[in-house]
Amino acid sequence: MYYIFVINGRDDMRSDIDCDLKRQLYNTEIQYETYHTTGIGDGIRFVRIYCDLHQNAEVCFIACGGSGTVNEVAQGIFGFRHKSMAIMAYGSTNDLIKYYPDRDFRSLDRIIRGENTRLDIIRANDNYSLNVINCGFDAMVAHRANQFIERGIKGAKGYSRAVTRSVLGNRFNRIRVTADGEKLNRRSILMCTMANAVYCGGQFKCAPYAKVDDGLIDLCLFKTCSMFTFLYLLNHFKDGSHLTDKFSKRHIKYRQVRHVELDSDYLIYLCLDGETTAATHFDIDIIPGAINMVLPSKD
Repeated sequence: MYYIFVINGRDDMRSDIDCDLKRQLYNTEIQYETYHTTGIGDGIRFVRIYCDLHQNAEVCFIACGGSGTVNEVAQGIFGFRHKSMAIMAYGSTNDLIKYYPDRDFRSLDRIIRGENTRLDIIRANDNYSLNVINCGFDAMVAHRANQFIERGIKGAKGYSRAVTRSVLGNRFNRIRVTADGEKLNRRSILMCTMANAVYCGGQFKCAPYAKVDDGLIDLCLFKTCSMFTFLYLLNHFKDGSHLTDKFSKRHIKYRQVRHVELDSDYLIYLCLDGETTAATHFDIDIIPGAINMVLPSKD
């Protein structure tokens, strides 16, 4: 097996990742190379080009970073045989690995001795998500947070500003949601999550019943509501009790589906594993067993 480490090239992460990898690679005899991404989408381009040029080679791409890096590697290997991926978790959010609480995603040795499993992936038009797709309020938070980052306002300060603006202006999102042919709403929603795994946003247990290999999208639509109700729902959204709490259940619709359509007369912003895209219509489907993932060995 040949290994390629796809490393998040952000200045505030690169040196720490390089130092840790150098330490862990010191006593290994694997064949490998490293690639540092240069910006959003660069990881997808690099992995796809490499896979296209080496279609018969057995290669494992190891995503070294956060949820965005994992997403780009997954999109890059999608559709290519003989290619697999693994995760070395370094970023601020690594939501997918929380699905496997008994695995060490910082140990290269355990990844090399790991086991293969097949994961579903969600397709939204021409974009893909291995973990969770968000639309509505939380997608607008991610969109605005990325805008603040581009302006140099990073970390908690930028995220707090994004939340404040979205609370004031994006609790009523004119998005029509249809799931497996069922129209779930008429006009507006607060937000909607379409999940392959369980966690999103670093702390929210958005889809407690989701399984990464069941061929289903766990959809949770939050109806528009007052500020008081919104804060109440948000609290239960963190620990996953929004699907069992009686008051919360009155304000959501939960379905396990295979196809979702989103329509609007305005741009719909989607957040796919932390990265945003926009369109007025999205066709969203689950693709079973599309990604070959190497899970770290348990011992």
